[in-house]
Amino acid sequence: MILQAALVVAALTVAGYCHLLARRLRKLNDLETGLGGAIAVMAAEIARLEAALAAAQAGAATASDGLAREIEKAKSERAYWALQQQFMPQAAARRPVRRRRMKEAEDA
Repeated sequence: MILQAALVVAALTVAGYCHLLARRLRKLNDLETGLGGAIAVMAAEIARLEAALAAAQAGAATASDGLAREIEKAKSERAYWALQQQFMPQAAARRPVRRRRMKEAEDA
């Protein structure tokens, strides 16, 4: 009889403990205030950040392509300018003379 009473008390204790654990688990999984809500918010933020990262990568790729085109354009313009200077050395030599003459005219 004492053994049966001890079993009943043990069963009631275990049932109370299970009820306590179930209540805590419900609070933990609550989508409004518990860990479940925090997980849902974090998942939404991760999705938003992944979209922002993809947009930033696309923008960076576009900017990189544009910069590469501008660099090639600048190189070709520099080569054109150097070629122009090579074929027109007299024009480059005449410029300082004109400036001196203009300066002399202003002084007079």
